[in-house]
Amino acid sequence: MATRTGSRARTSHPVRRAAQVVGAVFLLIGVLGFVPGITYDVGEITFAGHDSEAKLLGLFQVSVLHNLVHLAFGVAGLALSRTVSGARTYLVGGGALYLVLWLYGLVIDHDSSANFVPLNTADNWLHLFLGVGMIALGVMLTRGKRAPR
Repeated sequence: MATRTGSRARTSHPVRRAAQVVGAVFLLIGVLGFVPGITYDVGEITFAGHDSEAKLLGLFQVSVLHNLVHLAFGVAGLALSRTVSGARTYLVGGGALYLVLWLYGLVIDHDSSANFVPLNTADNWLHLFLGVGMIALGVMLTRGKRAPR
């Protein structure tokens, strides 16, 4: 059944759904970064910097800034998922940003002031996975299809 803005197929495009899911997961991770028990040593969280002792799931080093970035990235994903082109841009562009963040995490000294996010080895591996995965979703779910405006 068609609607004023187009067909139902357009409103349920797989790349839009993927961007919604990724955005929702980032929102959830951003919130969980502040929850004691899910984030260990949350009482030791700092606004930014490598000296934050808080670790999401006891593994991923986080700070207030790190959590706020996740929340903002989640909101961006939900907002951009409103269109096919926006969803693709979010997934491919966001994936590229995560690959840059992965490279940044590899080259900085984790005990230096350059590690302001903060990042640890677990974060670096996750950023590699997220970057490749998001780009793959954005490209594969729109391959060979002309994106509606």
